[in-house]
Amino acid sequence: MTRERKIQKVTLVGCLGNVMLMVCKLIAGFVGHSSAMIADAVHSLSDFVTDVIVLTFVSVSAKPQDKSHDYGHGKFETIATFFIGLALVAAATGIIISGIVSLVEWAKGGDLEAPGTMALWAALFSIAVKEGLYQYTAYHGKKLNSQAVIANAWHHRSDALSSIAAAIGIGGAILLGDRWTVLDPLASVVVGIVLVKVAVELLKTSIGELTESSLPQETEQEIEDIITSFPDVSEPHNLRTRRIGNRIAIEAHIRMDGTMSLQESHDITTEIEQKLKSRFGDDTHITLHVEPVK
Repeated sequence: MTRERKIQKVTLVGCLGNVMLMVCKLIAGFVGHSSAMIADAVHSLSDFVTDVIVLTFVSVSAKPQDKSHDYGHGKFETIATFFIGLALVAAATGIIISGIVSLVEWAKGGDLEAPGTMALWAALFSIAVKEGLYQYTAYHGKKLNSQAVIANAWHHRSDALSSIAAAIGIGGAILLGDRWTVLDPLASVVVGIVLVKVAVELLKTSIGELTESSLPQETEQEIEDIITSFPDVSEPHNLRTRRIGNRIAIEAHIRMDGTMSLQESHDITTEIEQKLKSRFGDDTHITLHVEPVK
């Protein structure tokens, strides 16, 4: 099974789970009179939307390089991660606004309807399902080295966290009586804040990749260590790194003995490339410029 097919399989499993939870939460939210649960259902809807985004963009990112994309289509996977972050921000904003409106109404003396036990059971069920989906998706995302799948996994985890907040708010409103029905909309606001934090991290990562930010300093140091592990090579400099979807690009200048034959320097350069690819993946884009030792 190709990498693209594996990503599609993982995403479809999450997609089916999100549709099931969305329907259950909406029913439980309206029947159980819980704004926190309805907010949680909106979050599940945003999860479904991001699943569609991943399925769409990953199929494009899997295309090989062509005349118009010399480095392949990997950045489309990064774009998918960016849109997931935006979808999460939109969902979080709606949840926070809805919760604040209910809190203002309560503060003005309005009555908030107490949530029912159906909403509580739906929240507990959602926690179990979404945490399971997070573990499943994160495992395969790391195995497939897909930032979009890992981002989608965190979307599952954020839904599990929002369900925990909803369960606490709904449970408190049920157990503590009518005076504490405010805990339900308060929980929905907490859910929204958690989602904003997750969304910001996703957006920072994707924007960094889209604007060609370098790989972490420790990764660049590891690259230099691999290059200098060859005794005939010295002074790696002008190192440039970036991420292209699920793969990375490395460009560097290295120095070798100027009296060495072209064949010898070529063979050593090829060995360096093979060692870098064995560490960072066969699809790693590597450009090494050889200079004579001064």
